[in-house]
Amino acid sequence: MSRIYWDTMLFIYWLEGHPVFAKRVDEIHRRMEERHDQLITGAFTLGEVLAGPYRKAAAERVDDVRRLLRNVVAEIIPFTIETADRYAQIRGTLHVSPADAIHLASAAQVGTDLFLTNDRQLLGRVVPGIHFIATLDTQLL
Repeated sequence: MSRIYWDTMLFIYWLEGHPVFAKRVDEIHRRMEERHDQLITGAFTLGEVLAGPYRKAAAERVDDVRRLLRNVVAEIIPFTIETADRYAQIRGTLHVSPADAIHLASAAQVGTDLFLTNDRQLLGRVVPGIHFIATLDTQLL
């Protein structure tokens, strides 16, 4: 069993049925369930995922998304003072975007086996607390 952190885009691809990536994300999720892996993500992800339905004033969709996340995510990581310190270290040394730094800091804070993203710029980054960073096209699971 592994702890696998998904960044925001994986959830958005999945929820919106992205024509290219939704099927791959669904395959990954099914494989994770077979392996009994834990899907984790940060509270920041929830905010980013809900921004679209709020922008469209779709209250019913907001409730659907919240319900789905509660059902599939084993742990939603809060942004704490400790996470903020990790965020600052990551922003100061890796020169990644603020959003990426928040995700990486959240994943690192709780110890993550695999950080899954579709952002190729994160490949090869070394973040203490994260064992491996991969993109959707990496055949890991």
